[in-house]
Amino acid sequence: MIETTHLTKRYGATAAVENLSLQVNPGCVTGFLGPNGAGKSTTMRMVLCLAAPTSGEALVQGRRYDQLRFPMHEVGALLDANAVQGGRTAFDHLRCLARTNRIHDTRVVSVMEQVGLAGVATRRIGGFSLGMRQRLGIAAALLGDPGVLIFDEPVNGLDPDGVRWIRGLTRSLAAEGRTVLISSHLMSEMEQTADRLLIIGRGRLISDTTVRDLLRQFDRGVLVRSPQPAELASILMASGATVDSELGGLLVKGLAVADIGNMVARHGITVHEVTPRNASLEEAYLALTSDSVNYRTGDQR
Repeated sequence: MIETTHLTKRYGATAAVENLSLQVNPGCVTGFLGPNGAGKSTTMRMVLCLAAPTSGEALVQGRRYDQLRFPMHEVGALLDANAVQGGRTAFDHLRCLARTNRIHDTRVVSVMEQVGLAGVATRRIGGFSLGMRQRLGIAAALLGDPGVLIFDEPVNGLDPDGVRWIRGLTRSLAAEGRTVLISSHLMSEMEQTADRLLIIGRGRLISDTTVRDLLRQFDRGVLVRSPQPAELASILMASGATVDSELGGLLVKGLAVADIGNMVARHGITVHEVTPRNASLEEAYLALTSDSVNYRTGDQR
């Protein structure tokens, strides 16, 4: 797993990360979310010992990253797809990384095929698009067949087919029992990919939850349309539901769709629509982080 304990990073008087304690467990995809400047990248850099904590600690499999003898066998990471030597070919780039961790060239060939770059193995990276560099960075993360994977904005620059591929890849890695941490600002993608969410703001943990539980927290009820609104409202309220008028129908809170369906059938009420008004992950995320936005545009209140 990945674990941080009272992790803090200060730059002068500014706290990028402050007293952050969290766990990222194996067997699921964990989304790491937060506004710009929340401390996500700084946290991941401290986990990988690319930045030194001011205080606290960050451990991978119970040890600091810089204590791992062959780290690529245990942790794979993609933080910046452009952090490559453009004059090298894709194959040579991966082969150089592989040799630092005693990984055979056959594994280089294997991961290039896995990420769809086998056909451009001899091309220089300087001519790669951002999407191709993302795939190369993911190949580098997979080189050592690690049990822990950390991806920062992995779908950046990818086309829809590539986005779907990343979604399937990360979920399959988690299904194998690996620990997968993904930082992203694409809420729609996180809603389809992540099982758990770690949400931070201004360097502090705001929420550690599942996607399902977070959406349930911001559930907006069920919209019901009926030609018998008064009778229906009376029946629903008698069952303990809260009922308000909305969009020419009734917004019902406190009863599930199945409960409403059973109730109208039992009382012979005609209904024309029963629609859950579920919050999207984007809506839930924005509500949860509204007080933690560092860079607010002038038209936002």
